[in-house]
Amino acid sequence: MRNIAIFYSSSSGDTKTVADFISKELDDIKEFDIKITGSDYINDYTNIILGVSTYTDGQLQLEWQKIWDPFCKIDFTDKKVAIFGLGDQIKYPDNFVDAMGTLYTQIKKSNGQIIGNTSIEGYQFNSSKAIIDNKFVGLAVDLNNTQEHIIIEKVKSWTEELKKNFN
Repeated sequence: MRNIAIFYSSSSGDTKTVADFISKELDDIKEFDIKITGSDYINDYTNIILGVSTYTDGQLQLEWQKIWDPFCKIDFTDKKVAIFGLGDQIKYPDNFVDAMGTLYTQIKKSNGQIIGNTSIEGYQFNSSKAIIDNKFVGLAVDLNNTQEHIIIEKVKSWTEELKKNFN
């Protein structure tokens, strides 16, 4: 697989952990921590995976907030984008993985093609801005309330779909 990279930020290390799982399944693709690189390098790739965690009442993780203005200026035309989002469905059931929905909305505004939606089955939450047509707009991950082996299986299944859809 060529011309694919992951862009994420991780305050606690959880998003990095999931990015590492995904990278491993995709033959150790390049990972960029936006805390270090900002939105630089996104234009260098046509197949992009974005990782974001949701904070408190549905906000983007702090590093995403810091680069939001330049990120919103990126033209995603001719790019395929997959999103994974972290959240806590038990502690924050009213905005589970909302930040993933925020990224989705911006990518669509910027002409990107979103791939990798996943089922909402098996989760316990009240609402999420990351649901379109009764599916998550990407891979929803709850490291706090899901056993690791289940998360790894979801990552494997998701990355198999990405392999079929990325250029």
